[in-house]
Amino acid sequence: MSAHFDSPFVVFAIVLIAQMIAAYVGDFLRKRAHSFKQGERHDFNTVQAATLTLLALIIGFTFSMAVSRYDQRKALEEAEANAIGTEYLRADLLTADGGVHVRDVLRKYLDLRIAFYEQRNAHVSGEDQTALVQKQLWTLVAAAASQPTPMPTTALAVSGMNDVLNSQGYAQAAWWNRIPIGAWAMMTVMAIFCNLLVGYSERRKGELFLFVFPVVVSVSFFLIADLDSPRGGVIHVHPHNLLATAEAIRAH
Repeated sequence: MSAHFDSPFVVFAIVLIAQMIAAYVGDFLRKRAHSFKQGERHDFNTVQAATLTLLALIIGFTFSMAVSRYDQRKALEEAEANAIGTEYLRADLLTADGGVHVRDVLRKYLDLRIAFYEQRNAHVSGEDQTALVQKQLWTLVAAAASQPTPMPTTALAVSGMNDVLNSQGYAQAAWWNRIPIGAWAMMTVMAIFCNLLVGYSERRKGELFLFVFPVVVSVSFFLIADLDSPRGGVIHVHPHNLLATAEAIRAH
C-alpha cells in the first residue's frame, strides 16, 4: 500500500484479507498444537487482552488524527471563501478599471477553487491554472499599488489579495497533511497479530468470530482512510462556503 490511501475501499479489502488469513492461520496452528497446560490459559488470555487493548488505543489515536485533519480542511475552506469574498468587496477601493479587472479574475479564480474541492480524481490537477490566475490577480493589485500617487485605501486591497493567496496555500498544505505511513504500518501489524491470537484461542462455538472480528477492524480502517483521504471514499469536504460566496457574487 502507498503512503497515501486515496481509495478506502482498497484499504478495507486488503486489511480484511490480511486479517482473515492471520485468524485462520492461528486457528490452524491451534488445532495442531497441544491444549493449554495449567496456568498457560491465564497467561495467554492476559497477552491477548493486552494486545487487543493496544490495537484499540492505536485505532482510536489514528481516528483522532484523521478527524482533526478533516476538520482542518473544512475550516480552511471556510477561511478561503471569506478571504475571496472580502477581496471582492475591497476591489471597490481600487480604480474603476482596476476594480473591474480584479473582480473578473476573482470570479474565474473562485470557479477554480470550487472545482478543486469538487473533483474526485486525484490525478486531475488544476495547480498550473490556479497558479496562473493567482499571478494575474497579484499583478493587478501590484499595478494599482505602484501608481505614482496610489490611494491610501489601495493597501487594504493589496492586503486582502495577500490573504486570498495565503488561504489557498494553507488549504493545499492541509490536503497534503496525511496520516503518516508509520501509523498505518503499526495499525496493520497490530491487527494481524491480534487476529493471529484470536485464531489461536480456544472457542466453544464455531468459527464465526474469525470472520466478525476482522470485519469490524477493517471497517475502522476504512473510516480512518476515508476521513484522511480528501478525494477518495464517501466523506468529502464540500465547498459550501465557496458556493455561497459564488452565489453572493453573482447577486452583487
